[in-house]
Amino acid sequence: DVCEIGLRQIQTGEIRPVKVLGVLAMIDDDETDWKIVAIDAEDRWASELNDVADVERLLPGTISLIREWFRTYKIPDGKPPNKFALGEKCMSAEYAYGVVRETHGAYRKLLASGGHDELHLPREPSALRELDRDGAFLDELCPPGPVAVAA
Repeated sequence: DVCEIGLRQIQTGEIRPVKVLGVLAMIDDDETDWKIVAIDAEDRWASELNDVADVERLLPGTISLIREWFRTYKIPDGKPPNKFALGEKCMSAEYAYGVVRETHGAYRKLLASGGHDELHLPREPSALRELDRDGAFLDELCPPGPVAVAA
């Protein structure tokens, strides 16, 4: 999931180029549910925000508000508040890119394996035309290497 913090309101599901700033590790049903914090690449703040530390410095309280929203958004459905790993800290952009790399790799493996019963995939993963492009973009953005991601 991506939480975009820019000034412009965008439609749910709209695809926009973003700059990754950090990541929160929310725990959902005993599994890590990563929440990427990003800003629209065309937002007026984008040139000044490069990492979660910049968000804290220039837009104080924003990360806390995001965390609290994710903590409480399921309560109206009768569910308990969500919890967070990593001391509830929003990790750096560098850490977030490691998460993106790891989850993209897991998705590619899932596609190669044929998925599972609840996931509807095209018969041929090659039908997902942009998958190789996305992988190449990730390699360029954050070169392959050890990923320091703790769940």
